[in-house]
Amino acid sequence: MPDTAHETNDSHDDFDKGRRDFLYMASGAMGAIGAAAAVWPFIDSMNPAADTLALSSIEVSLAPIEEGQSVTFKWRGKPVFVRRRTVAEIAEARAVPMDDLIDPEADDDRVKDGKDEWLVLVGVCTHLGCIPLGQKAGDAKGEYGGWFCPCHGSHYDTSGRIRKGPAPLNLPVPPYEFLSDTQIKIG
Repeated sequence: MPDTAHETNDSHDDFDKGRRDFLYMASGAMGAIGAAAAVWPFIDSMNPAADTLALSSIEVSLAPIEEGQSVTFKWRGKPVFVRRRTVAEIAEARAVPMDDLIDPEADDDRVKDGKDEWLVLVGVCTHLGCIPLGQKAGDAKGEYGGWFCPCHGSHYDTSGRIRKGPAPLNLPVPPYEFLSDTQIKIG
């Protein structure tokens, strides 16, 4: 004969166990949500400020830049060199054998959309972060006609590639795109 008191007690224990599991799960979930809500302001404070995001890209008009002229713009707190190269500067950059380069990179890879006359570079020497000369008409342009960093003697060519000196890398090309024939967006 079955013991009904024992069966009732077992089903009551099963009900209490299921209820207890639910309470544990609900309490754990609420604790996790509370912890995330408490930590979120700290994580969110690490995002860039609105003024920084506003500087993440700039639009530059190329119309006033004449052939052979270089202009400096500020992007993300760094100088960006925009040079409208002459046919001779382009030919000179393309004629360099890759074996002669410290950081081999073809001139074609440093310009965009087949617009070879426009060279856009971050104007910070890759050795110690100095600003190379060569943007102004009277500046020393180094032995290769591009830019020269007088701090330690790095020479860059007309494609912004390191040719001589302690700098290990070419001047970097920032992300940019042509919005029209006379307008680019950097960043």
